[in-house]
Amino acid sequence: MKRISCLLISCLLLLTGFNASAGDKLVMESMTMHSRILGQEVRFSVILPEGYYAENRRYSVVYLLHGLGDDETSWLEYGRIGQYSRKAMASGDIAPVIFVMPQAFRTYYVNDYAGEFPYQDMLVREFVPHIDSLFRTIPDAGNRAVMGYSMGGFGAMVLHLAHPGVFGVSVPLSMSVRTDEQYMTEDASGWDEQWGRLFGAPGLTGADRITGYYKLHSPFHTLPGLGEAQKKNLKIYMVNGDEEQTLCRSNEMLHILMHRFDVPHHYRVIDGGHSFRVWQAALPGALRYISDAFEGKPYRGDLMDSPAAGLLPHEQMMLVNTGGERVFAYVPDDYQVSDRKYPVVYFTGITGQEQMVSISSLVDRGIHAGKTTPMLIVFLPEKDENGLITLIDQLEKQLRIRSGYRFRSVAGYGKSAETTLRLLNGEMRFSSCLLTGAVMSSAEADEILSSFEVEKLKRTSLFIDAPDNGCCAEGNGELHMMLRDMEVNHEYRVRQGNGDEGWIERGLGEAINTISARFHR
Repeated sequence: MKRISCLLISCLLLLTGFNASAGDKLVMESMTMHSRILGQEVRFSVILPEGYYAENRRYSVVYLLHGLGDDETSWLEYGRIGQYSRKAMASGDIAPVIFVMPQAFRTYYVNDYAGEFPYQDMLVREFVPHIDSLFRTIPDAGNRAVMGYSMGGFGAMVLHLAHPGVFGVSVPLSMSVRTDEQYMTEDASGWDEQWGRLFGAPGLTGADRITGYYKLHSPFHTLPGLGEAQKKNLKIYMVNGDEEQTLCRSNEMLHILMHRFDVPHHYRVIDGGHSFRVWQAALPGALRYISDAFEGKPYRGDLMDSPAAGLLPHEQMMLVNTGGERVFAYVPDDYQVSDRKYPVVYFTGITGQEQMVSISSLVDRGIHAGKTTPMLIVFLPEKDENGLITLIDQLEKQLRIRSGYRFRSVAGYGKSAETTLRLLNGEMRFSSCLLTGAVMSSAEADEILSSFEVEKLKRTSLFIDAPDNGCCAEGNGELHMMLRDMEVNHEYRVRQGNGDEGWIERGLGEAINTISARFHR
């Protein structure tokens, strides 16, 4: 009955030419198209923008791809794309678009090696033209984006690379992709069911799985071979969760490869695993990126908290003299009128007074909003590990700092992050450690971690805050993967930017609140 009603809706839409009426629908679930290429029906869902029937304009289209085991309704039901998009369009943050959600079965959005189910051919040659005939679309690549999660994330990447003349923008979320090494060691049953049948290697093991057909579809093989003209036209916005399993490594390594081969892209890592919580959280930035691409504009950047403006009252920025050493510290506004003791975050690598004030203002704003526990922020000068420990011991004799490692945290920025990390290999002094914009190579990260007693590293909660561009992008990714291999639980975030001084404050709020929660675990 449902299918019959959907077919009737489809026919009515064609007959009426979408003239406004009381029965017009903005959301149409599980409509059908007969595919001659596949020899069967393909279902799809559609969301039209507000005002579609009231005017005669044409719209860009975002194709939303579902994951393995889901269907054309999943973005509606679990992804809540309707709620997010309506809010973003109503606020003017993104331009109105049409969303189309095709049924994809278990295809990974490619043609299977055996030629029995050429899904990608169907999508490009039949389905996209069908949508263009049904709705008032702008029928060109510059106005088509493809966004998907998991299996759909793989589809979003391969469709953009294989058909740049059809899809001009790609947004893979938690992309279900594997490195060659991961493919070669994949469990046999999982391999045959998921990958072997697609890429012509069922029953094969080891290096035999890396077939020529697989290489044609693997971004690890296709991206390095792109010419400069091809790279120039790519528009890619990748998002992954920091609690993913296999995909943590594969997505991170793909980001590093793209960075090394100068493949233009944006890469974000946010809190969470393989779930709609992550994919919903990714939507504001993803939709913003797509909208800007459709309008031919440079990306405006992710929505994030801005640093607090203005100067703090001078009594909240203290100058502490310790053995001839001048140390700046932020104190909450009740510090001077109470005798309570406070948790503390020791910051290394922050030397400019303007940046000290900006970070302190951000913390102060969080305290007044009730999001952050009252704490001290102490800005340490550059020293080696032993020098920092000596200085900290001296400071704690002068400042009202709550005793015990539980109430101490240490944060390192830039080149000081390496020294900060080394502090964790000694006596237990810190409940948490923040590394933000850490400047270290993969070799340096490996050298530091190889010297660690793993159990010492596990006792401190780590938060790595990394930029997606610049000189430290790769080293942070390598550090993250090494910590995962060592089974060290940690938080890992990748944000827009290159790690400069202005970058640190823009995303520091989440890290500070995580540290704050650690104080009161």
